[in-house]
Amino acid sequence: MPQPNDLSRSLVALDQNSTIIAVIEMSQSSWLVGGVVPGIERQPCKKLEPSPERLLAVLHRWRDEAVRAGHTITRIALAFEAGRDGFWLARWLERRGVEAHVIHPSSVPVSREHRRAKTDRLDTELLKRGFLGWLRGERGHCTMVRVPTIAEEDAKRPNRERECLVGERTRIVNRIKATLARLGIRNVKPTLREAAERLAAVHTPEGMPLPPNTLAELQRDMARLGFVVSQIRQIEDARQKRLEQQPETGPHAMVRLLARIVGVGVETADMLVHEALSRPLHDRRAVARYAGLTGSPDESGAHGANKGSPEPATPGSAAA
Repeated sequence: MPQPNDLSRSLVALDQNSTIIAVIEMSQSSWLVGGVVPGIERQPCKKLEPSPERLLAVLHRWRDEAVRAGHTITRIALAFEAGRDGFWLARWLERRGVEAHVIHPSSVPVSREHRRAKTDRLDTELLKRGFLGWLRGERGHCTMVRVPTIAEEDAKRPNRERECLVGERTRIVNRIKATLARLGIRNVKPTLREAAERLAAVHTPEGMPLPPNTLAELQRDMARLGFVVSQIRQIEDARQKRLEQQPETGPHAMVRLLARIVGVGVETADMLVHEALSRPLHDRRAVARYAGLTGSPDESGAHGANKGSPEPATPGSAAA
């Protein structure tokens, strides 16, 4: 029985005589739009500047050409790969009557030739073939990504920003420790509150103070570290304030419930709610796939293995 949130194939019957099918190969400088238009033997391809208005104008022009060829257009289906531009274009097109889909980039099968040709036009044809198979309801062509609302996207930003800041904090601390270790100093902890003031009193094992350029570099790194730590604290304080002001609104109730579990703090609970539990995971296998707990079969001839998961225990393996 098909799942209502199955994104591996379309659950809507395709009538190709009344449907305009379009794909976009998007880049920072231009968009290449390819289409399949009923009644038009050629498959049009148009290069545009990144402009949603010009894209909509091209789709409407193709619709008019199909109508002049004697076809009644009741559906415009368009797809593009998820990437740098996010999901705003899909939401913009949906509000204007275009059925927009976002393709998971790693789900599109590509040639494994060592030196395969790759151009925007060839990529457009590849997306077109995959999207056509998906619209026909066939599995294995490509998989779509659920388009989130702008509120759902915005709710993920504090957690992701904090993750980036924590990584930046770790890089700065490691850089400070490496600079000090180069001079033989290993007893300084950059994360202490008074670490910046203590730098002037630090001496090398030879009894010499820190060289002036090295001291200036460390002071700048300490200032940068303090700024990053203050931004992390601002994010955490803002999240705590939201949980206190609206404890039972939206995902806040789930965050507070998960935070009661021993070993799960507010940070982990917030990440689980907005990154994992907000996804349409329809069964236990989907949960395991998201967590990376399922293996991938690797079989050829007599060889058989399962990558990504531990091998099942065999009798006598403990004795071996």
